[in-house]
Amino acid sequence: MTKISLVKTFERTEGVPRAITLLQSNPVQGKAVVLKPNFNSADPAPGSTHNDTLRSLILTLQEMGATGITLAERSGPGDTTRQVMENKGIFNLAEELGFDIVNLEELGPEGWIHLHPKNSHWENGFHFPRVYAEAESIVQTCCLKTHAFGAHFTLSLKNSVGMVPRIGYPYMSQLHTSPYMRQMIAEINSAYSPDLVLLDGVAAFVDGGPSYGRRVEVGVILAGNDRAAIDAVGLAILRLLGTTPEVSRGAVFEQEQIARAVELGLGIRSPQQIKLITDDPESEALAGNIRDILLES
Repeated sequence: MTKISLVKTFERTEGVPRAITLLQSNPVQGKAVVLKPNFNSADPAPGSTHNDTLRSLILTLQEMGATGITLAERSGPGDTTRQVMENKGIFNLAEELGFDIVNLEELGPEGWIHLHPKNSHWENGFHFPRVYAEAESIVQTCCLKTHAFGAHFTLSLKNSVGMVPRIGYPYMSQLHTSPYMRQMIAEINSAYSPDLVLLDGVAAFVDGGPSYGRRVEVGVILAGNDRAAIDAVGLAILRLLGTTPEVSRGAVFEQEQIARAVELGLGIRSPQQIKLITDDPESEALAGNIRDILLES
């Protein structure tokens, strides 16, 4: 079993620590954390990580005893990572809250390691950031949204694409032209294991994405450490809202991103292994609807 906490709220500042507290564990105490946000672009949430979510998450990790926090990310396509961070005010936020920033787009060759997972759909493997490979603890925060360019949805598994270099390497063109795109997304995730994943579903794109789309106010925050489970619950929420045919088709665990993650041993194998944790009637009512969708065959 894996625990996924679910908080029904439109207040990110309140919902983030509440969702993390519900897990009743502290995987970051005494560790230096490397934090992966969703800065695909600087578009408003869910186009990118909301600054309130980021602020609340960082403050919570500091209160939990993390010895340091390094935000490591690359953006694109579109603006450079530095432009995205400047547009979002991340450098000012780092100075205010006392965390470090690693711009993956500006790393030299020494900042990467080459991985070639066995039976991967990547032609020659892929490069992965040394800062993540050597991290004491990894925390990831993702959004709730569909993906209009082949991935079908972009939650925690897809957020890991931002760990693979875009400039100077052929990986993004390889990914976006492959019939195995969704499997390749899952395969990136074999490079690391997060201690905590926080999904901000206060707002969602139920069509379009990743930068803009048909937006719905949802009011939910999820937390856990199992990417297959987080994405399965997120997918169920998108189905509750009414979403694309691709996201609506078949059993949740038959979706190719999730199915490949399960094959790789990156998470639980079935919806019966997900334990949704809530702390109020409104959250529990939503959790009940999610359970029903997860169990549909």
